[in-house]
Amino acid sequence: MLRQMRETAGMTQRDLGKKPKKPQSWIYNCETANRRVDVTEFVRWCRACGVDPVKSVRALCDQLK
Repeated sequence: MLRQMRETAGMTQRDLGKKPKKPQSWIYNCETANRRVDVTEFVRWCRACGVDPVKSVRALCDQLK
């Protein structure tokens, strides 16, 4: 889901990393589930990609049913 958001926004891992001031490796580790993403990081990720975080959480909850 994280990778899809970033790619839909037309961003590279480096582009996305610049917004929350994180290295490209951090973005990679989040996208490949090598690192957990907390709620505040998820909200920042969504906003950096131009996605509504509330809608994203709802979509995630629907996938987990």
